[in-house]
Amino acid sequence: MYAERPPRPSLADRVACVWLRTASADHVQLVVPDACVDLIWGPDGLFVAGPDTGPVPARMRAGDVLHGVRFRPGAAGDLFGVPLHELRDLRVPASELPGLARLRITERPGPRLRAMCSALASRPHTADPAAPAVAAALRRGRTVAEAAGRLGLSERQLHRRTLAAFGYAPKTLQRVVRFQRALSMARAGVPFAEVAARAGYADQAHLANDVRRLSGVTMGALVSPLPRLP
Repeated sequence: MYAERPPRPSLADRVACVWLRTASADHVQLVVPDACVDLIWGPDGLFVAGPDTGPVPARMRAGDVLHGVRFRPGAAGDLFGVPLHELRDLRVPASELPGLARLRITERPGPRLRAMCSALASRPHTADPAAPAVAAALRRGRTVAEAAGRLGLSERQLHRRTLAAFGYAPKTLQRVVRFQRALSMARAGVPFAEVAARAGYADQAHLANDVRRLSGVTMGALVSPLPRLP
């Protein structure tokens, strides 16, 4: 079972949602890149799921419960106390991240999501204010050069800021946010050929190849509810 809900208003500028996942049986859950970073409280404690560049098979055991806080793309800022690109494609225990140690999230029985959100609300928001505009420009199919120009940045400045804000270089960020836009349209029932055209792919084959590289499966598999691996 998976459920998510909006964050409390004080966190809405940085948190996309809070979520809960409960495993009713042993299985492997497929996690795909979304330009987000998650703070997760699982059976082995608190950890951070860094920005992914490819599919991550997450093994779940029957009875496992995960509580998560998903940050908006580019909104984690310096919360973890290390450069975000150092967390790319990693799952890192909170004890190894100096920023989370300062939050003092108490690991004890009780409302875990409430404890996580209260700790986050006590920390000033220090993310790059241009991050949402960067993601939006690349999501709409702008080239890296076009996005930089529209934001009044050089390509080098854009590279530095996207690496800091998202943990990705601009071209990787572009592929991830374009993929997520395509996935949202496909899940809404838009035909795949139309998805390819509207999301900025050269053609449907380009869409299919990019989906395979980023998720390891086909778009058809992804639009099925909660895709799992054998």
